[in-house]
Amino acid sequence: MDDTERLSRGAAMRRKVLGDSWVDKTAGNRNAFNTEWLDTIIKSPWGDIWTRPHLDERTRRVLVIGTLLALGRWDEFQLHVRSAVTVGGFSPDDIKEIILQQAAYCGVPAGNHAMRLAEAILKETGKLPK
Repeated sequence: MDDTERLSRGAAMRRKVLGDSWVDKTAGNRNAFNTEWLDTIIKSPWGDIWTRPHLDERTRRVLVIGTLLALGRWDEFQLHVRSAVTVGGFSPDDIKEIILQQAAYCGVPAGNHAMRLAEAILKETGKLPK
């Protein structure tokens, strides 16, 4: 697969996973300084990894959310939780279970923070259970 195909496949997967509104919003931030970086991200994790056949999209989403929680990468955690519940078909219980699982191995402070962020996203998106 050449770079053009990697970029095309990666862009399509990124759009599928993160949603049209996020991708369209971030496209407006592309400039001469960050274009190569954005292309690298689109080709590598999105074009090379997310498009591999062995793991399904749902499993990859669970892994990404859990990893971002473990690493404390909260901006990306929020991005992936939001896209999971808005375009990925995840329920609030799915997100809760990921956080509970990760908190058992990553610690209560990480779980506390993740739960607060996820709850705010669920409230914002109208998916917070009553």
